[in-house]
Amino acid sequence: MTGSVVICWVRRDLRLADNPALRAAAATGAPVVALFIHDEVVEALGAAPKWRLGLGVAAFATALQAVGSRLILRRGPALTVLRTVVAETGAREVHWGRLYDPSAKARDVAVKAALTADGVAVTSHPGHLLHEPWTVGTGAGGFYRVYTPYWNAVRGRPVPAPLPAPALVAPAVWPASDDLDGWRMGAAMQRGAAVVARHVRVGEAAAAARLADFVAGPVQDYRTARDFPALAATSGLSENLTYGEISPRTVWHAGWRAMQEGRAGAEHFLKELVWREFAYHLLHHTPEIASRNWKPAWDDFPWQGNSAQAEAWRRGRTGVALVDAAMRQMYVTGTMHNRARRVAASYLTTHLLTDWRIGQRWFEECLIDWDPAANAMGWQWVAGSGPDAAPYFRVFNPDGQAEKFDTLAAYRQRFVAELSTTPGSDALAYFDAVPRAWGLRPGDPYPAPVVALAEGRARALAAYGARGAGLGAISSDTGPADRGAAGSGRLQDEPLDPGAETGRT
Repeated sequence: MTGSVVICWVRRDLRLADNPALRAAAATGAPVVALFIHDEVVEALGAAPKWRLGLGVAAFATALQAVGSRLILRRGPALTVLRTVVAETGAREVHWGRLYDPSAKARDVAVKAALTADGVAVTSHPGHLLHEPWTVGTGAGGFYRVYTPYWNAVRGRPVPAPLPAPALVAPAVWPASDDLDGWRMGAAMQRGAAVVARHVRVGEAAAAARLADFVAGPVQDYRTARDFPALAATSGLSENLTYGEISPRTVWHAGWRAMQEGRAGAEHFLKELVWREFAYHLLHHTPEIASRNWKPAWDDFPWQGNSAQAEAWRRGRTGVALVDAAMRQMYVTGTMHNRARRVAASYLTTHLLTDWRIGQRWFEECLIDWDPAANAMGWQWVAGSGPDAAPYFRVFNPDGQAEKFDTLAAYRQRFVAELSTTPGSDALAYFDAVPRAWGLRPGDPYPAPVVALAEGRARALAAYGARGAGLGAISSDTGPADRGAAGSGRLQDEPLDPGAETGRT
């Protein structure tokens, strides 16, 4: 097959509207071959993100078919596949949307250099963020390390209006395509996929409906209601933003309109969207945040590795109800409310003194809205090793958090069957979702705490104090209130909120 074909390499931009890479490819006037590659980066994804990505790919393929186009599927190393499809189609141009995590960036740099050497024009495009990370800088020419100044720098910046879906010209002959089912992208989810599938909302149309529903109602009370995990007070859009089923520009403009219309929580909703931007800002400028302590003073902190206590945390069997409810929500729905997420993460890193990377990797395995930037920034903030405007460490009290934000125990009872004489469907679904090898049954007694909260808190404070002033001062949440409890819920609870410096409680 030869001719003036343009390839659009589809990655985390599974949408037709406001897709700059797809629109640029279409603007050439040449037939467009949209190509998704199950490559080394996709292969490395955790079980839940890979399964959810597969659902998104299927939905996008259907959307392309509806407008007379197709999504070509190939598996293998990205460069090898692209060279093969270029040779098959005679394409002289390749377009893609930019990604910012270290593995994707390394891949893209290598692919672009090789294809350019082959004589193929390669163009990368924005679209995954509101602002490219290198375009936002301090007056001194550096990058922002604190959220509030970052927000102040971008809040008044123009955000281009979303682009309409382009008209796509089909090639005379389509390249061969793999069978998506043959890839078995959900294999590692095992029986958990059937449980989580009840809660996902996949594809561009579902994302648009989710946004419309949110700005029509819950955004009004978003600032306060998002902190209560039993309430349906968040947008749920993190799942769709992660896979590019909706663009951040579309979300921004909807939130901005709501703010102009006087919706009380809309500005805070925009701030939470910018938290996502800030996470990518940091990931771009300090890629080590994804795998190493952002603050080098923490490099010799005596974190515990894997242990029986960490395994109890993974299984939602710590004996601390709010922590266990959070972990079980993740197995049942694929997501976790941000308030509960912070408590669960804090419990692992403080009361159990477990290395934050163990929790980070487990969330990467289990969250359908897993985001490389937000996950890394959130875990490091909770652990104390990451970005934070105020130089102190926080020890969250799970029982105090439950008293304040789940007063009637509705969230805990929804997901922890052992806390109710007549557990509901979500509580029971946990036992259907987790591995059979765990040997858990609804009739099992609820476990005693793996560590008493007072004992865990004292142990954590002693460990931090022994390290000296290099770690910063310490703040202990001994009761229901905590400073900096800002963004729980976010765009459906995607990242932990490192926002203490904003004073949003």
